[in-house]
Amino acid sequence: MSLFIIVALPFFGALLPGIMNSAGRSACAGVTFTVSLAAFIGLLTNLPTVLAGEVVMARVDWMPILGLNFTLMLDGLGFFFALLILGIGLLIIAYARNYLSRDDNMGQFFTYLLLFQGAMVGIVLSDNILLLLVFWELTSLSSFLLIGYWKHLPEGRQGARMALTVTGMGGLAMIGGMLILGQIVGSYDLSVILQHRELIQADPLYVPALILILLGCFTKSAQFPFHFWLPHAMAAPTPVSAYLHSATMVKAGIFLMARMWPVLSGTPEWFMIVTTAGLVTMILGAVIALFKHDLKALLAFSTVSHLGLITMLLGTGTAFGAMAAVFHILNHATFKAALFMSAGIIDHEAHTRDIRRLGGLRKLMPVTFVIACLAALSMAGIPLLNGFLSKEMMLEEANHTVLFGWPLLVPVMATAGSIFSAAYCFRLIGHVFLGPVRDDYPAKPHDPGVGLWLPPGILVVLVVVIGVAPFVAEPFVKMVTASVLGGEVPVPNAHFKIWHGFVPALYMSIIATVGGLMMLMIFNPTLRFWDATPRPEAKTIFDVIIGVSVRLAKGVILPLHNGSFSRYAAIGSVTIIALGLHAWMSGTVGPQTRTMQAAGPVEIAGWAMLVAATAGLVLMHRSRFLSLILIGIVGLMVSIGFVFFSAPDLAMTQFTVEVVTIILLLLALNFLPNRTPVESSVLRRVRDAAIGVAGGLATFALAYHYLLRDAVSSPISEFHLANSYKGGGGTNVVNVILVDFRGFDTYGEIIVLGIAALLIYALTETLLGGPVRARLLNRKPDQPRAGDMHPMMMVVLTRVIMPVVLLVGFYIFWRGHNEPGGGFIAGLIVSIAVVMQYMASGFSWASARLKYPYHGVIGAGVLIAGATGIGSWFVGKPFLTSDFTYVRIPPFEKFELATAALFDLGVFLAVVGAVMLSLESFSRLARRAHVPDSDHPMDIDPSRDDPPADPAASVKEGV
Repeated sequence: MSLFIIVALPFFGALLPGIMNSAGRSACAGVTFTVSLAAFIGLLTNLPTVLAGEVVMARVDWMPILGLNFTLMLDGLGFFFALLILGIGLLIIAYARNYLSRDDNMGQFFTYLLLFQGAMVGIVLSDNILLLLVFWELTSLSSFLLIGYWKHLPEGRQGARMALTVTGMGGLAMIGGMLILGQIVGSYDLSVILQHRELIQADPLYVPALILILLGCFTKSAQFPFHFWLPHAMAAPTPVSAYLHSATMVKAGIFLMARMWPVLSGTPEWFMIVTTAGLVTMILGAVIALFKHDLKALLAFSTVSHLGLITMLLGTGTAFGAMAAVFHILNHATFKAALFMSAGIIDHEAHTRDIRRLGGLRKLMPVTFVIACLAALSMAGIPLLNGFLSKEMMLEEANHTVLFGWPLLVPVMATAGSIFSAAYCFRLIGHVFLGPVRDDYPAKPHDPGVGLWLPPGILVVLVVVIGVAPFVAEPFVKMVTASVLGGEVPVPNAHFKIWHGFVPALYMSIIATVGGLMMLMIFNPTLRFWDATPRPEAKTIFDVIIGVSVRLAKGVILPLHNGSFSRYAAIGSVTIIALGLHAWMSGTVGPQTRTMQAAGPVEIAGWAMLVAATAGLVLMHRSRFLSLILIGIVGLMVSIGFVFFSAPDLAMTQFTVEVVTIILLLLALNFLPNRTPVESSVLRRVRDAAIGVAGGLATFALAYHYLLRDAVSSPISEFHLANSYKGGGGTNVVNVILVDFRGFDTYGEIIVLGIAALLIYALTETLLGGPVRARLLNRKPDQPRAGDMHPMMMVVLTRVIMPVVLLVGFYIFWRGHNEPGGGFIAGLIVSIAVVMQYMASGFSWASARLKYPYHGVIGAGVLIAGATGIGSWFVGKPFLTSDFTYVRIPPFEKFELATAALFDLGVFLAVVGAVMLSLESFSRLARRAHVPDSDHPMDIDPSRDDPPADPAASVKEGV
């Protein structure tokens, strides 16, 4: 199966649980299980290739210029982690079906689970580091949803926020490190980066890149000092905890350290940072786990400890350490998932996870006891179970590791960590399952149905099989180790077996086991000492840091972001002017290469009118209607300027935009006072005037000096002029740029235009349903209105010119590729034709004849434009690549067919829909405000035939 399908299946499958939710819990879990099973089987189809030592690759160029390509790679390491993610995921799905209550939204849960699963599979199969970063952040977001699934629990919401904050910050740091690696090597493909060990380690940016990448790994895998978030994530439902702690999320950081091991390891910096962090995390997690009374909290801190163990092994930088790390990843996934599911069973049946309220469950829950006991003994490192084998390998590697020049430091600390690890495992068994049966359980414990105990039971079978017959797992582990080592370092010639003779690792293991039993014997006095010892609480420190950060942010942001647009404009303008002045003063201006053109009387007159309208707008801006007229004059003068400079497309666009904008603004002004009140002090107005004059002078100086000098390099316009016809099939360069060369920009613009229209519609809905509604209902017109609401001449004229204007609009549309015009201008012209009908005959009359909703017109335009762009993918071209050809159909002359016309059609529909939806929104406000209207054109409002007897009856009233 293609790697693309394997990665895509969980994401597309995430749509199914919500759809099947109403069909029942089993149907919802069934489709989720089927999706994961399909991806799992698809992964197994690539097993023969991976076992042969080959690498499966899949590639689609996405943004090759940026180095961002959808490139996937499946080697031994990727296969190993994908196998854990999908395999244990299947067991988690089956377990969750029986664990979650009927009150839980099963569809929502499995949707989040599949999104998380897809993101994790994407991480381990990514060959492009930029793509890996995308999936990396998706795991943070989807795990946030899973951890906070029980929204009614405050600890669940806080645990989700904490996980997102810590892992998100680490992810941001890792982005920087990955970008540095890509710049060093000159490629963002992992398969290329992993071949340049010497180049990377010799670069002066190696250490910054290493630290940034390790920050991402340590935060994701809960290494000290970022270990505190993982235990708080236990507030999630137990299936989530089992999945996060065994095969996903926390293993992402471990995976990335293993993936980058060939190029980042082997240096003193790697050894000191990774080994030290792993060793400290291993001991700290084990000590804290021993004294936790919540069963899931104990297991969570044990996960922290074992992640530290794996990190320490990777940090040693030796081939044997890497192989031991791979083996323990496998073993830890099996016994930890089984333990978490067993804890869930106990909580599900006894209604408590408090170890102090448990005990004696061996007789009441014999099946759960066997499963949990075998998994816990494996985690403690007891012989004939898989945890013993990898723990022995860890102790063997620790015995040969020298840190800070002390040969005994690592062996002693590793043994101490193993002692505490054995102690909390023995406590789990002794205090939960052994002892007398109690009579004060919150609920009567008993073994659950097969749906709950079978998934952890399958994992425990693997625990025993690997522990008794380690040779079964040896070839697979060595195959994965070979992928970690990268081919340049040989796989250690060590065999997995239970008995290695009387070696130091055996004595260290015996000390750990005996020490763990002794710790359990003196647990009560040790617990009293632990409780009496003052120590910093990580959660408290985190809350303090977040609180200080929030207060600091408020102190900086709130004085600036206070809702005053004038302040925002002043700060932004001053900043831009200051930066421009600095660039001007510190740079050099080349010699003048052009001369000033002579200005005739027409040009001077046009310039004078433009300046006069602009100055008048500044001086008389408080009169809203007069300001609108002056804005229209400025826009029309700009249109004339475009005509003067031989830019008919821009002139037509500017002119039609002015017409539509003025009409919409006139409707908006209908609901505002005639004059803008004075709100700024004299000092502030003087300040604003000074900033405005400075900005204007700066813009003038920049334009003046630029227009009198030739460009240093060839302008992009030369490329467009040279390739418009042969590359885009059109002689109208402006239109070809919009629908071909810069089609992606245009596509984004029509989406923004549609969003703006929908926003106006939404605001109108809010106004009509909020406090403004009463004010609109009580609003009276400021002035008497003419009795003839729909003048006959205007009605007749708009009827006559409607088809003419439509014909002109369609003509402008079809000629746009080779002559001035196009979809945008045609859409505005057609919008004007329709607007005229609303103006002449009234909104009620026009809307009654509306056959298609404007929302749908906008959506159709965006979909057509998008479908045109996607069509290029089917011929192996980038998004929105257009094509054209010339055909001859007798008796017509040869004419052009271009896919850009379909894209332009989408632009046309989006523009018409956006303009008309905005008009409709304002008209609905007018109707609610009792502005006279009629369903019949050319009528007379009898109530307004005569003017009011008392002119004072018409009182000017603000809205």
